[in-house]
Amino acid sequence: MGQCRLTLSLFAFAAFCVTSAPAHSLPKSSQLPFAKAQQMVDIGGRRLNLYCSGEGAVTVVFDAHGGAAASSWFEVQPAVAPYARACVYDRAGMGFSDPSPRPGTSANAVDDLHQLLGAARIAPPYILVGSSFGGGNAQLFAWRYRPEVKGMVLVEPQHEDDSDRLDQVTGGKMKQMQAMQEQMLNACAGQAAKGFVRGSQWWNTCVRAAPSNRSKALADSVAALRSTPSYWQANASEQASFVESNKVLRAARTPFGDLPLIVLSRAVSPYAIPGRPQSAMNKAVEESNQATLAEIAALSSRASLRKITGAGHIVHEDKPEAVVQAIKEMIHTVTK
Repeated sequence: MGQCRLTLSLFAFAAFCVTSAPAHSLPKSSQLPFAKAQQMVDIGGRRLNLYCSGEGAVTVVFDAHGGAAASSWFEVQPAVAPYARACVYDRAGMGFSDPSPRPGTSANAVDDLHQLLGAARIAPPYILVGSSFGGGNAQLFAWRYRPEVKGMVLVEPQHEDDSDRLDQVTGGKMKQMQAMQEQMLNACAGQAAKGFVRGSQWWNTCVRAAPSNRSKALADSVAALRSTPSYWQANASEQASFVESNKVLRAARTPFGDLPLIVLSRAVSPYAIPGRPQSAMNKAVEESNQATLAEIAALSSRASLRKITGAGHIVHEDKPEAVVQAIKEMIHTVTK
């Protein structure tokens, strides 16, 4: 997996991770739709960027991890499109979407997504695919609009109690790191207002060079978007709203019944120190993560929990082929 500058909560640590290129990549020409705005859909005075391709009886809807845009799925969405309609979108303030005056909570993200699908006339049924924070959003969407959802693939999804449990097993270190993360996001937002100089310390910390599997067009586009104050404000808002998002998830949690569900988990700890033996604390953290994912899987009578070898927290960037396979299985399950 990639190297992380800060490894924090499952919701937010990915904002400072650089992911290495996976072993299997699509042609770089498939990245072009992610490098520019596609369908800008008005949801009541502001617009969200939406990109769909493919056809089928079911629509696969993707939601990315905290601080990430639709482009995070560039290795997965094109590989799913031959089997179903596959739609990625940018949450408010991310990617090409307009910023929102509302806080970056899961509840607001789910409301935006439902409005987006309606305004774009993308009718259910849906298969929801969510990573980390987007995985929490997918769960909340399913609870709120259960008749519209036919299946879910959750990739290291957010669990409302995960942060508290990790803080317990780390003796308070998790909340300390979350506070550091918030400070860093706010600092990047402040620097974005002044402008980033390519190659500077601020650039390397906040914007960063793209991994080698990105085309120049996609890399330049992501760098430009990550240089804007609105991106960092939206990112910081999602982090600052973390407690509220967890509160909403906790209040909504109820069994999914027989909803088909696949939960994918990491096999590489983002908290491990490369080259050193696993510490007792790191082992406890990984056991806690696996336990919370097992709890999510237990909400459905038709669920499976799978650990993906070689994948870190952002599974779809480390091992996109594993996520594609899980989605293809889900499409087959709900359409057979």
